[in-house]
Amino acid sequence: MKFTSVEEYISSFPEDVQKILEEIRGIIKATAPDAKEKISYQIAAFELNGRNLIHFAGWKNHISIYPIPSGTDAFNKEISQYVDGRGTLKFPLDKPLPMKLIGKVVKLHVAANVKQVK
Repeated sequence: MKFTSVEEYISSFPEDVQKILEEIRGIIKATAPDAKEKISYQIAAFELNGRNLIHFAGWKNHISIYPIPSGTDAFNKEISQYVDGRGTLKFPLDKPLPMKLIGKVVKLHVAANVKQVK
């Protein structure tokens, strides 16, 4: 299936996963209100100032967020248990998602995006 909207992408998942994806979507919208939703690489994404800001995807056993932003040593330690491969944060579905941490990830992406635009 080729997705044409984030709404369509999220609705393709079981209801419990949809709720989590909607929560992440809400965090991104609240943190980056000027960002625009889109489908990129057939997963949900947001762009800001014409540049990709963040991607998020549902999988069978986890939710992933891409890419990992650069942050402080304390931030890197905080995300270390979720880092999976190059540039991916993987959050298992059988554990509560760290929504505050996901908010931090989005804030770091917004800050980097704004710097690149200037």
